[in-house]
Amino acid sequence: MKFERDERKFDFHDIGCEIKRKREASGMTQEQLACIIDRDPRTVMYHENDGQHPSLNIFYQLVTKFDISVDQFFYPGMSADDACKKRINIMLGSMSEKELRLVENIIRAVKDSQETEEV
Repeated sequence: MKFERDERKFDFHDIGCEIKRKREASGMTQEQLACIIDRDPRTVMYHENDGQHPSLNIFYQLVTKFDISVDQFFYPGMSADDACKKRINIMLGSMSEKELRLVENIIRAVKDSQETEEV
């Protein structure tokens, strides 16, 4: 069996731009974010502007801090609808049976209201 080396490289620039956009939208400075993630403000600047790859832990802190879904960056062919369904499925997986029944009833109510509007 022959193995081939995987030469793909991940370009962090697009995620860095999204982090910057979300940070600015929240009114946070690079200095404030740097303090939160315990890094130098220049490091935040490099991640946002130059596409420098952060450590996995810093990456996790950044995307969860600003509620950034990374699916669109890791799977660029995935539609927004597919990404949304995937996020919902992940959330559903952490719910209790009671919470799931509530979500199911909400979905039914939305569907019923759509059918009523169509008539």
